[in-house]
Amino acid sequence: MNSEYYIPVGASADAPFDVVVTPESAGWSESSLRTLRLAAGESAELESGEDEIMVVPLSGSATVTCDGETVDLAGRATVFDGPSDFAYVGRDSSYTVASTSGGRFALCGARARTRLPFRYVPASDVAVELRGAGNCSREVHNFGTADTFEADSLIACEVVTPGGNWSSYPGHKHDENTEHESALEEIYYFEIADGPDGSAGFGYHRVYGTPERPIEVLEEVRTGDVVLVPHGYHGPSVAAPGYHMYYLNVMAGPGAERAWNIVDDPEHTWIRGTWTDQQVDPRLPLEPHRTPTTPPRGA
Repeated sequence: MNSEYYIPVGASADAPFDVVVTPESAGWSESSLRTLRLAAGESAELESGEDEIMVVPLSGSATVTCDGETVDLAGRATVFDGPSDFAYVGRDSSYTVASTSGGRFALCGARARTRLPFRYVPASDVAVELRGAGNCSREVHNFGTADTFEADSLIACEVVTPGGNWSSYPGHKHDENTEHESALEEIYYFEIADGPDGSAGFGYHRVYGTPERPIEVLEEVRTGDVVLVPHGYHGPSVAAPGYHMYYLNVMAGPGAERAWNIVDDPEHTWIRGTWTDQQVDPRLPLEPHRTPTTPPRGA
């Protein structure tokens, strides 16, 4: 039986959006995500309202106009072709996304207290990190993390996990504000690469709680699926052998500090120590001409 925190592809669609997650629909207060689909020559006129937005091409290119400025997003063919450039739109803004050739675009959002200016970041400036080792190797695109990009509360990144590997592992949480942890609501949006014969790929994702705050999610995920993490440990995200997994993480919390501070599930944190004797999966980075900008580390 599917969890209330699992949103299968199409279940939240509201044209021209394939995915619509708002704080109201999620039952929380901060994080949001829409994925916008545009046919060739189409455009969408949008309002950011209370949210700040990062416009990230999932496939295709676009032009984003806001505050009298226009930026061209070169985008990419698929989410498995390396990081994309992106645009940032501040709260209380009118903006337009237009695409000459058509495409799909993630609108990562979070409630914002301060209005920051419209900005553009090229793909070449997105930090690429190889995290973990062995069959826990994954590739992280830190385009909108707290230490790489200025925003009011929004934190966003992409993770690519080669087929057969585990990521978001060991399970970790960030659901309370303490010395070592930040309270952040998190959205996982998934895409799975097809097999060489065009077969549809899949993976699995887990969320589990503590005795004080129980939650239990274990779902098969496919392209376009979403899993919400209101609290609790989350991970692993498991890519089925033969099928690379992509997920977009969108996070925000009500705390004054914009930070991604996590604690591991103490039962499994020892796994990190095994990575020192293993090599990073040689399939990474999946974009072979791109050199990672940071060493392996982290969750």
